Amino acid sequence: MKIQDINKEILNSFRKGCVIPAVPLALDENRKFDEQHQKALIRYYMDAGVGGLAVGVHSTQFEIREHGMFEQVLSAVSSEIDSWATLRGRTILKVAGVCGNTEQAIREARYAVSAGYHACLLSLAALKEKSMEELLSHCRQIAAIMPVIGFYLQPSVGGMALPYDFWKEFAAIPNVLGIKMAPFNRYKTFDVVRAVCDAGKENEITLYTGNDDNIVPDLLTEYAISTEEGIKKVRIKGGLLGHWCVWTRKAVELLNEVHALLDSGKDIPHELLTRGVQITDTNAAFFDTANDFAGCIPGLHEVLRRQGLFKGTWCLNPHEVLSPGQEDEITRVYKAYPHLNDDAFVSGHLSEWLK
Repeated sequence: MKIQDINKEILNSFRKGCVIPAVPLALDENRKFDEQHQKALIRYYMDAGVGGLAVGVHSTQFEIREHGMFEQVLSAVSSEIDSWATLRGRTILKVAGVCGNTEQAIREARYAVSAGYHACLLSLAALKEKSMEELLSHCRQIAAIMPVIGFYLQPSVGGMALPYDFWKEFAAIPNVLGIKMAPFNRYKTFDVVRAVCDAGKENEITLYTGNDDNIVPDLLTEYAISTEEGIKKVRIKGGLLGHWCVWTRKAVELLNEVHALLDSGKDIPHELLTRGVQITDTNAAFFDTANDFAGCIPGLHEVLRRQGLFKGTWCLNPHEVLSPGQEDEITRVYKAYPHLNDDAFVSGHLSEWLK
C-alpha cells in the first residue's frame, strides 16, 4: 500500500493536521476484551471530531500481542470505525501500531493492511541493540508494505535516543507519511524537524506532536530552519497523543482554535499559553509523572471510567494499577480546570454510544 492509495479526503485531513488519539483498550472485570465499551469509545472519538485513530500502540497496551489479542482488537476497531463512519458520513485515518523485531513487524504490518488500516506507527523500541543502518533497513522493509509514521518515543517508556543523522536518513525513505515526535525533549524534537528540512522532505512528511508535556507550544511554534536551500518554515500540524484519548472533544476544539489563529495571522493570546500549562498539569496527573509514568495507562482509564465510557481501570497486567495518590491528583485537576473536560458532551451521547 502506498501513500497515494489513501483516500484523498483522509490524506488532506492528515496533512492539514488533525487530532489522532492513541486508543486505550476496553477490558471487563475479568480482563477480557470488552467489545461494547470499545465500540462506545470509538464512537465517542469520531463524534468528537477526530481525524484519525491509532490502535495497537502504547495506550492500547503492547501486551495485547502476548495475549493473542492483536488481530482481534485491530479488526474490531477497524470494523467499528467503518460502521460508524458510514452512519455519520465521515472518513478518518486508521493507524495501526507496529512493533517488535523485523519479522514480527512485517507480520503486523501485513495484517494491518488486510484489516483496512491506512498507515502504521512504527515503534523501534524492540531494536535498541541494533545499529543505525539496521534500524533504517527495518524501517525500509515496513515502508515497502504500507505508509509509515515514524515514532520518536521517550526513553522513560521504552524508547531510545535517535540522532539527527537517523532522522535525516529516515526522512529519505519512500512511503513515509509523517513523524510523531514524542521524546518529551525540546532538543530532540528540534533534531527531527531540522533533519526533515535538511532531507528536503518538509512538504512530504507531516510532523505531529506526541510531546504530551508540551502540546500547545508545539502546535503554535513556527520553525525557521536554515538549510543549504535557504530558510524553511515548518510547523507541527497536529497531534497523535495518548493525552488526547481523554477529554477528546476539547482537544478537537483546541486544535481548530490553533489552526484558525495561525491562519488569521493574529498574535497568540496569553490565555492560550496559560491553557497550555494547565493542559500539561492535567497530563501530569493522568500520566502519573510523579511516579515515572507507572500509572499512565490506568490514569487514562480512570478518566474514561468517571465518564462512563469504561467500566473500570483494568489492564492486562494485573500489577499495572493507579499509583498511590494518583486518583486524588486526577480529582484535583478536574476541579482546577473544569473548562478542559468534555464530561457534558460525553453524558449527552453516552447512551447512544453504548447501544
